[in-house]
Amino acid sequence: MNKFVFSFSESGSLTVDSIKKITDFENLYDNKNNNILKSLLGGKGFYLANMTNMGLPIPAGFTITTQACQDYYKNNKTLSSEILSEIKENIIKLEHVSNKKFVSPDQDSKDIMPLLVSVRSGAKISMPGMMDTILNLGLNDNSAQKLVNITKNKEFVWDTYARFIQMFSSIVKNVPKSEFIKIESNDYDFLTKSKIYKKIYEKFTNTSFPENPYEQLHEAVKAIFDSWHNPRAKFYRKMNKITEDGGTAVNVQMMVFGNMGDDSGTGVAFSRNPITGEKKIFGEYLINAQGEDVVAGIRTPEPIGKLQLKMPDIYAKFEDITQKLESEYHDMQDMEFTIENKKLFMLQTRSGKRSAQAAIKIAVDLVRENKITKQEAIMRIKPEQIDFFMHSGFDQETLENLKPISKGLAASPGAAVGRVVFNASEAKQWVANGEKVILVRQETSPEDIEGMQTAEGILTARGGMTSHAAVVARGMGRCCVVGCEQINIANDCFYVDNTKISKGDVISIDGSTGNIYSGSIKTSYNKISPEFNIFMGWVDMYKKLTVYANADSSIDIKKALELGAEGVGLCRTEHMFFKKNRINIIRKMIISDTKKDRQDALDELFMFQKEDFIKMFLEIKNLPLVIRLLDPPLHEFLPESNELQAEISRDLHISLRDLKTKISQLHEVNPMMGHRGCRLFISYPEIAEMQVKAIITAALEVQNILKNIEIIPEIMIPLVGNIKEIKFIKNIINNTANIIINNKKLKYKIGTMIELPRAVIIADKLAEESDFFSFGTNDLTQMTFGFSRDDASKFLKNYYENNIYDSDPFEHIDESGVGELISLGSKLGKQQKSSLKIGVCGEHGGDPISIKFFDKLNLDYISCSPFRIPVAKLAAAQANINRSKV
Repeated sequence: MNKFVFSFSESGSLTVDSIKKITDFENLYDNKNNNILKSLLGGKGFYLANMTNMGLPIPAGFTITTQACQDYYKNNKTLSSEILSEIKENIIKLEHVSNKKFVSPDQDSKDIMPLLVSVRSGAKISMPGMMDTILNLGLNDNSAQKLVNITKNKEFVWDTYARFIQMFSSIVKNVPKSEFIKIESNDYDFLTKSKIYKKIYEKFTNTSFPENPYEQLHEAVKAIFDSWHNPRAKFYRKMNKITEDGGTAVNVQMMVFGNMGDDSGTGVAFSRNPITGEKKIFGEYLINAQGEDVVAGIRTPEPIGKLQLKMPDIYAKFEDITQKLESEYHDMQDMEFTIENKKLFMLQTRSGKRSAQAAIKIAVDLVRENKITKQEAIMRIKPEQIDFFMHSGFDQETLENLKPISKGLAASPGAAVGRVVFNASEAKQWVANGEKVILVRQETSPEDIEGMQTAEGILTARGGMTSHAAVVARGMGRCCVVGCEQINIANDCFYVDNTKISKGDVISIDGSTGNIYSGSIKTSYNKISPEFNIFMGWVDMYKKLTVYANADSSIDIKKALELGAEGVGLCRTEHMFFKKNRINIIRKMIISDTKKDRQDALDELFMFQKEDFIKMFLEIKNLPLVIRLLDPPLHEFLPESNELQAEISRDLHISLRDLKTKISQLHEVNPMMGHRGCRLFISYPEIAEMQVKAIITAALEVQNILKNIEIIPEIMIPLVGNIKEIKFIKNIINNTANIIINNKKLKYKIGTMIELPRAVIIADKLAEESDFFSFGTNDLTQMTFGFSRDDASKFLKNYYENNIYDSDPFEHIDESGVGELISLGSKLGKQQKSSLKIGVCGEHGGDPISIKFFDKLNLDYISCSPFRIPVAKLAAAQANINRSKV
C-alpha cells in the first residue's frame, strides 16, 4: 500500500482508519483525527478528501503528503523512487476514474481525451497565495491538438496551453513573469502566443519545453515542495507564528475548465460575508475564466448574486453545498468552484479569512445557532483581531465635508492615512525612515507581502473582494481598497481624471466604504458592536489571569476601565512631572545644591502629585492602583540642546555655566544601569517622602469623600536588588505614612519591581518585606541579555536572518532565559509568602504569546496599556482554555 501518496478519487477511500493501517502518524501527531489528517494531507488535501466522502462534486485526484515533502528535503531535494512510483500508480488510477490519458508526445490514438491536472500546494495551516500552483499540466503539442479535435474549441485549447507554459516557466524555472506580460500586451492569437512563450522558456533555460507529462509533473511537484521555503512563505509563517517544520503537501487534481465558453466559469465565495459577518453567501465569479483570474485580481469579477440570475440551477446547487459545508465544519467557509459546460465542481473549501468585525459576529452567531460552544468561539478569534476595535476610523463629521477623489471596493475595514508608494521595497524603506505609507499597486501578488505588512493600507487598481490583496489584508487586519479602476498608475504617480497623485503625496483610504481621499483626514475610534460586548463577557468567564492597565493619569484610568481593566498595575509617577507647569519645578529640585532648596521644590511638586492622585483614586475607587515611585535617572529631566539650556537658565535664574556644570555632573555612561530607581531615594530620601506623603494624603481625602469605599494604595519600589535597599526605603515609606495616617483608618501595601537578575535570586528574601512583586520585563530582559532595547534593533535583524533568535525578546518573552527567571522568582517568593501577589507590568503584559507563558506560571495578574486590555483578556482566556484541555 502507498506510503507517500493517497487518492481521494472515490468516496470513503481516504479516512483516518485507512491511513492508520499504513502510517505511524498517530505517534507523530496528536490523537485528534482531523489534525492527523491535516498534518499528513495538508489542509487542502484534507478538505478535498472529506468533501469527496460527503459525496460532493469534486474532480478526482490524489495528495502527495507532507511526509513526502520531508523525505524530499532529507534526500537533498530529490524525489525518491518510491515517491515517483506512487505518483505513477495514482496517475494510472486517475486515468481509469476519469477515462482520460496522460498523453505522451508520440501517442497517436485519435480518440484519447487528454488528462490535464492542477498541481497545488497545501500546508496544514492555510497560507493563501504564499506557495505555488500550476494549472493545465499535461499539455504538450500532441495533447493540445487532440484536445482541439475533440472539443472543437480552438481558442479554449490554445489559451489553456499558453497559460500552462507561462505558469510552468515562471514557477518551475523562475522565468521572469515580466517577459510574458510584454507578449500579453500584443494582439497575438493564442496559438502564436503559446509558441512565443515556448521560445521565452528556451531562451532562459537553454532547454526545450518538456513534452513528457510525467516529467512536467515531477518538476512541478519539486517546485511546490521548494516553494515551502520561498521568502514570502517564510515571512508569512513568521508573521503568523506558523512553525517552519512540517512542509507542504501537493494536491494533483483532474482539471475542470471554466474557460470553455459562456456556459463555463469560475468563482470564489464565502458562506457568510467576510467583511460584516452577515449570514449570506458572499463572493464573485467570472464567466469563461480560470480560477487564477479571480484570485490574482487580473480581471474584476461579477458579484455572485448575478450568477443566480444567469444560471439559477447552478446557483441553487452551490447554495445547498454551502449549507452542507457550514454544517460539516461549523465555521464560515471560503470556497472555490468551477462551472464546466453548465456542470458545477467544487475545488476547495477552508475556514475563511475574515475582518475583525466579521470574526466577532460570526463567532457569536454560531454560538446562538448552537453550532459551537462559547469556548470554541473564544478560541476562534485571534487576539490581534480584537486590537482592530481599539484603533481608529475616519471622523464622520470631517467626511461629510469632503469629496472622495475615487472609489473602489471596500475589501478590509479601517482607516489609513499615509504617503503613496508603489512597491513593497519602497514601503519598507519609507516606514524604516519613520513615514506612514499607503501601498498602491495595479494588483498585489504574494511578493508584496512584506510591503503590505508594513503599510498602513493597500490600494489596488484591479481585483475583487476575493483577490490576493483583499484576502491577505483582511487576515492582517490591514485597511484595503481594491478594484479602483478609475486610477491609472504611471511612473511614480497615479491619475484620477485630471488629478495627479505623486509618490510621497498623502492620501487617506477608507476600507469600510472604498472611498479614497486626497490629503490627511482626522480619525476617530471604531464603533464597538453589541456582539463585541457579548463576546468579551464570555472572555471574562473563561480567563484566569487578572488584567490590569498601565495608566499614569485619571484620563488613562477612565479609558482603561471602559475597556475592561480590573485595576492599575503600573502608574509611572515620573510621567506626571513632564507636564509644562511642572517640569521646571523638578528641574529646580535637581539642580539644587542644598537640601532646603531641594525640599522647597519638592513642596511645590507635592501639591501637583496630591491632586493627580486624588483624581486617580476617585476614578479607580476600590480597585487596585499600583504606584511606582520615581524611577528614571534625574538627567532625563534636563535638556541636551544649548538652546533649551539657555532658556532654562533664564527661567530658573541660574547661570548657563552653572547649569551646564550640573548637567555634566549628572551625566552617566550607562544611565539605565546607573543612579535611578531605589538608588535615588537612598541618595535623596526626601523625594520618596514627598511622593508617599502625596499618595497617602490623597487616599485619605478620597476615602473621606467616597465614605464606604476602602482605598488601599499599593506603593512599588523600583530597581531593588538588595534586601537592605528595600528595608531602607520601606522604612521611609512607613515612617512617612504613619505620621499622616495617625489614628485614621487606611491600609496600604508595599511591593517591589523585580527587574534585576539578582533580585530574582534573592526573591525569597525580598518577599519577606513585600506585599507584591511586579516583574518589570523590559528592564529584566535588558539586564539578562546585556543589551539595550533602544540599541538592539541595530543588530537584532542579523540574528533573525541567521536564525539565532526567532523573535525580538522585547516583543515576546524569552521563555528559556528571562522566562526561567520569572518562574524562579515567583516560586521563591510564593514559598516564602503564600499571600504574595505576583504580576507582570512590562510590555510583554500585552503580548498574547507572552501571556500564554504567564498563565502557565500561575501569575496573579498582567498589566498592559489601556488599548491592549481586550487583547490581553482574550489571550488570557485562550491560554486558560488550552491549559484546561491538557
